[in-house]
Amino acid sequence: MAFNELNSVENYIIKQLTGVNLNTNEASEDGILYGDFWQYKSPKELNRSVNEVLLESELKESLIRLNPEIRNNTDLADEVIYKLRAILISVHQVGLVRANEEFFKWLQGDKTMPFGENNRHVPVRLIDFEELKNNSFIATTQFRIHHRETKIPDVVLFINGIPVVIGEAKTPIRPSVSWLDGAHEVHDIYENSVSQLFVPNILSFATEGKELYYGAVRTPLEFWAPWRLENDEDAIAKRLGLGEVGKELSDLLHPKRLLDILQNFSLFTTNKKKQRIKVIPRFQQYEGANKIVARVKEGKIKKGLIWHFQGSGKSLLMVFAAQKLRREKDLKSPTVIVLVDRTDLDTQITGTFNAADISNVETTDNIKQLQKLLENDTRKIIISMIFKFRDAKPNMNTRDNIIVLVDEAHRTQSGTYARNMRFHGLPNASYLGFTGTPIIKEEEELTKNIFGEYVSVYDFKRAIEDEATLPLRYLNRGEKLDIT
Repeated sequence: MAFNELNSVENYIIKQLTGVNLNTNEASEDGILYGDFWQYKSPKELNRSVNEVLLESELKESLIRLNPEIRNNTDLADEVIYKLRAILISVHQVGLVRANEEFFKWLQGDKTMPFGENNRHVPVRLIDFEELKNNSFIATTQFRIHHRETKIPDVVLFINGIPVVIGEAKTPIRPSVSWLDGAHEVHDIYENSVSQLFVPNILSFATEGKELYYGAVRTPLEFWAPWRLENDEDAIAKRLGLGEVGKELSDLLHPKRLLDILQNFSLFTTNKKKQRIKVIPRFQQYEGANKIVARVKEGKIKKGLIWHFQGSGKSLLMVFAAQKLRREKDLKSPTVIVLVDRTDLDTQITGTFNAADISNVETTDNIKQLQKLLENDTRKIIISMIFKFRDAKPNMNTRDNIIVLVDEAHRTQSGTYARNMRFHGLPNASYLGFTGTPIIKEEEELTKNIFGEYVSVYDFKRAIEDEATLPLRYLNRGEKLDIT
């Protein structure tokens, strides 16, 4: 049998996710190995017409299962599906990113319908984020879809009948073909020809069996990113072979990971050209933010240091971390303080938070305003500067669910203002220091004395290998002027 993208890479992806070998039509009984979540269904088994994006029978069953009000009156499920269809159709008027943003409000459970007693509005759940087993996870191949044209994406993943992942597999045996060809097909062809299919999209991926890259809707190909395995240093070096791609795919597309990205790591922001764009995390941002949340939730060590090389997305890492910390139920509505040491950084980080429409963000114009927010026990994200702790009063706020994210932690945290903050103003807070600059040995030891050991490291070598930042180049030459 000759190898091609269908019987090698595409079928390998399905086997890796579901345990079903499409080359032999055999299914593995080892649910532990394959995650016991994704279930393979052939295109014929999906019970849909070629024009339909949603698996409506699957979606209706999920709505009834997850919503008591709809369970009591199953006709209400059709009203929700009607609303979702309207968003799919609107893509041609509002554009893909805005349609995706509106659909995400439904996916995240932020939308309500008048289904309660006396037409009281109640939240509608499309997905159960707490108990994964309450959802259905379907993987299919050669998914034929027709809108403006007929297209056939290689791999489509559905959660509760909603297509959330699109994948394109290319042949591994032609040197001229790479993951870029698959990404181009997704980004430049499918997103334009069958844009309704991408309205509910969490992410798309492309691989030729050697490398795996992923991106959000309308993400230019140069911003697609590789996925890495957590705590697997050897995987940072780009190794060839389906085995490594399979491990990365299984990790990225695990339902728990996808739903975490959907709920906590998907931002809709406005760029400098006033265009609406969608941002999902690179691996180092996802890993770093989750390590920060885990450290704070554990509560045993109330400090830590995050070193991510400059240019690798540290500002967005802080946004993701702050957003997820605020949503953690175990932290009981915490206050997150984002602390910078320069006016330009204050403007930059404030702009990043505001552009992404992060809710409950407060900026402080002066020392008194900061003190008032803390003394009034404000439970929001507060962006401030270190000098505003100059006259910090003793015990301004003694809660232990205050988390301070300190930018450029190696610069100002050994001074009087920082000591006022840590020992007088906020004595029970958690302190996480961020740095993106290579720290000289003396500074590193001092910074570690303040913030403790590293929680997350994304160094120069890893950043270059992942193309997350540009390499440094030095030119050694003599001085043009000298004194004789």
